[in-house]
Amino acid sequence: MAYAEGEIFKDTLKGISIASLLCLACLSIPLIGILCALLVPLPILFYSSKLGRRSGLKIFGATIFVIICVLRSVSIDLVFFAELLFLGFIFSEFFRVDLSIEKTIGYACFSILATGTIALVIFGNIHGSGIYDIISEYVAINLKQSIELYKQMGIPEENIRMLLDNIELVQYIFIRIIPSLAIASTLFLSWVTLLIAKPLFAKKKLFYPDFGTLNLWKAPEQLVWVVIGAFLMLLVPDKAIMMFGANILLVMMPIYFFQGIAIVSYYFAKKQLPKGLRVLLYSVIALQYIAAVLITGLGFFDIWLNVRKTENPQKS
Repeated sequence: MAYAEGEIFKDTLKGISIASLLCLACLSIPLIGILCALLVPLPILFYSSKLGRRSGLKIFGATIFVIICVLRSVSIDLVFFAELLFLGFIFSEFFRVDLSIEKTIGYACFSILATGTIALVIFGNIHGSGIYDIISEYVAINLKQSIELYKQMGIPEENIRMLLDNIELVQYIFIRIIPSLAIASTLFLSWVTLLIAKPLFAKKKLFYPDFGTLNLWKAPEQLVWVVIGAFLMLLVPDKAIMMFGANILLVMMPIYFFQGIAIVSYYFAKKQLPKGLRVLLYSVIALQYIAAVLITGLGFFDIWLNVRKTENPQKS
C-alpha cells in the first residue's frame, strides 16, 4: 500500500511522539513505568511495518535523541530503551519473512541480547569499566531506589530493615542471575509484544504473520530434563553450581509460563468465555505472582498430564 509523503511524515512523527512518551513515562513514573516499558516496542513495530524500515529507523533514531536530551548523558538506561525500541524494529523485519513463532521470538531475543552485550562493552570502554562493574553499580543503585519506593508505599519497617541487613547478599545473588533475568525478561517482552500487536495489526488491516493455533503450543519435551537437571544443581552444596542451576531455571520459567497460558487460552476458547471475563482473568494472572507460578507449573506438568488431550500436538 502506497502512502503520500505528507501521510508518511505525519505517521512518523506520531511514532516518535508515542515512543518518546512511553520512554519518558518509564523514567518518571516508577510503577506505571513498568507497564509502559512493555509497550515501548509497539510504536516502532507498528509504523515500521506500515511505512517501511526507513521510517522505522527514523523513529528509532529520533526517540534515542529525545531520551539523550532528557537524561543529558549516555547511561545504561539509554541502552535499555534502545534495546526495547530495537526489539520493535527487528520484529518488523522478521514479519517480512516466513518464520515460525519459535524462530521469530528466538531470533529476536538473540539479536537483542547480542546487541545489548556489545552496547555494554562499548559503554564500559568509554567509562573505563568492565561489564561486571557496570552491572554491580546498576544493581546497587536500583536496590537503593527500590528501598526508597518501598518506604513510600508504606511497607512495614521490619521488612525494610530485613532487606537492608541482607543487602549485600541480595546484591550478590542479583548480579549472578542477571544473565538469566535478561534472557527471561526478553522472552517475556517479546511474547507480550506479539500478543498486543496481533489485534492492533488486525484492526488497522496490516499484515501479521500466521503463527498457527498458538493455544495448542507446547515446549519441546526434551526441555523437561534441562529443568530437572537445573533443580538438582540447586541441591549441590556449591555456590557456583547452585547459581548456574538457578540461572537455567529462570530461563525455563517463561517458556513453561507460555505453555501454561496456551492451556488457559485453549479452555477459555473451548468454554467460549466472554471477552470481558477473559480480560479480567488474564489481569489476575498478570498481577498475582502466585497465579503466574501456578500457570508455569501447569505448563511444566502438561508434558505428563496432556491437559488439552491433544493427540498430535503442534511441534516446536
